[in-house]
Amino acid sequence: MPPRIPKACRVRGCSGTSTERHGYCEQHADKAKPWTGGRAGRGRGGRSWRKLREIVKSRANGLCEEHLKRKFVVVGCICDHIIPTAEGGTDDLNNLQLLCQSCSDKKTHEEKLRAIRRSS
Repeated sequence: MPPRIPKACRVRGCSGTSTERHGYCEQHADKAKPWTGGRAGRGRGGRSWRKLREIVKSRANGLCEEHLKRKFVVVGCICDHIIPTAEGGTDDLNNLQLLCQSCSDKKTHEEKLRAIRRSS
């Protein structure tokens, strides 16, 4: 098999080349981050989060808690933070709820609008 074709280093302004998968030259190889594998490296999806999600799901009997407040029965599928972590919320069970996709989308949109207002 032929060797890899050298490509420009990922660091802006660097004239070095690399044949490594991470794309950094020898001088900048320390900038390469190891792959952590799937969702576990992104903060959600680890064993502890999956346990919390299952507890929230069983507590809500698998139903969307927002719809239940309005006396509707809809299957919930998303474990959501009542107070978003970006606004100081925690992963405490009292701050988690089960929502359906549409309720989650609506809540996420409202949170996004609040964040835009805060930043301006």
